[in-house]
Amino acid sequence: MILKNRRIVLGVTGAISAYKALELTRLLVKEGAAVWPVMTKAAREFISPLSLSALACNEVYTELFELVGSSKIGHIELAQKSDLIIVAPATANIMAKAACGIADDLLSTVICAAKAPILLAPSMNAQMWANPVTKGNVEKLKKLGCLLAGPEKGDLACGYEGEGRLSEPIDILHAAQEALSKKDLKGEKVLVSAGPTREAIDPVRFVSNGSSGRMGYAIAQSAKKRGAEVVLVTGPSYLPQPRGITFVKVTTAEEMKDACVRYYPQSTIVIMAAAVSDYRPVKSSPTKMKKEATSLTVEMERTEDVLQYMGRKKKKGQFLVGFALETDHLVENARKKLIDKNLDLVIANTTGGLDSELNEVTILSPKTAVEKLPSLRKDEVADLILDRVVKGKG
Repeated sequence: MILKNRRIVLGVTGAISAYKALELTRLLVKEGAAVWPVMTKAAREFISPLSLSALACNEVYTELFELVGSSKIGHIELAQKSDLIIVAPATANIMAKAACGIADDLLSTVICAAKAPILLAPSMNAQMWANPVTKGNVEKLKKLGCLLAGPEKGDLACGYEGEGRLSEPIDILHAAQEALSKKDLKGEKVLVSAGPTREAIDPVRFVSNGSSGRMGYAIAQSAKKRGAEVVLVTGPSYLPQPRGITFVKVTTAEEMKDACVRYYPQSTIVIMAAAVSDYRPVKSSPTKMKKEATSLTVEMERTEDVLQYMGRKKKKGQFLVGFALETDHLVENARKKLIDKNLDLVIANTTGGLDSELNEVTILSPKTAVEKLPSLRKDEVADLILDRVVKGKG
């Protein structure tokens, strides 16, 4: 958990989207962060400091000369002891102050005195966002090292549609995690496969499995946070598209193979977490099959094993990781897969993690002892897998 025990100043400014700061606070606290909220006078017109304080389990700071503790000046204490400063929503006004070094209230003074990374989540009218002065301020802030999350395109409170909408709290959370993540994968090109594949019986029926794609998506997001350039090839999934990642949607095992093979040569790390169908119907009906017969027989044929194809025929320096889903003899079957497919690492798991937010995996490599992990959130498992990849490459 990247944010566990991290001290985060959450600045809230006067935009109608300030209500999203409440959900962002909840998410940050859930991740184990200590959140110190700072509200501008305008922000208090939109949400209550009491609501923010209750969610943060901390006092809300609003005045420039408030004291933190018995005799310490508030803005210096907040600025020097924070690991990250998030401003969400960040109005054109606060970004202009930050760009010009203006410090005329508590939040702008904390920003001016900060040594920690600063993450801005802009929120404003589309015309304000497009204003050349705002654009100039944004570029100046980027050059000064500030990070941005958003803004997004969509319906705005003013009735217009365009760019300027505050990013969703979960996306700001991911940006915060990325800001504080170690960058041990910088320069790496990571290819990840995720989700199930579907093999059509007719236009409305198909053969598939219960994979949700969560494990592969978590690995792709973790690799991105750690500095890698990431390609995610995914079968059908209801999960939202990760930001900042090359996203390739496929349906069948053949499409999965074609996409993975296309990106394989330029990849340095390949993690095949997809649950690819092992069999497909020999023939697929072009029209919906009517419910007339009392029984139905569908002849199946093997799909090509893309992981074995990569490991045995195409591997040229890539660090190749496979997944082994087993119902029995977990370690024995996973070890066989490790050897037969020329893998550098194999992640063995059971059906219990198929459509769950948790996973319990066992990690095997040709050189190290078998490592069994406890049941963890899939984002935590993803980070541990990448730790082993970094160690294996080293």
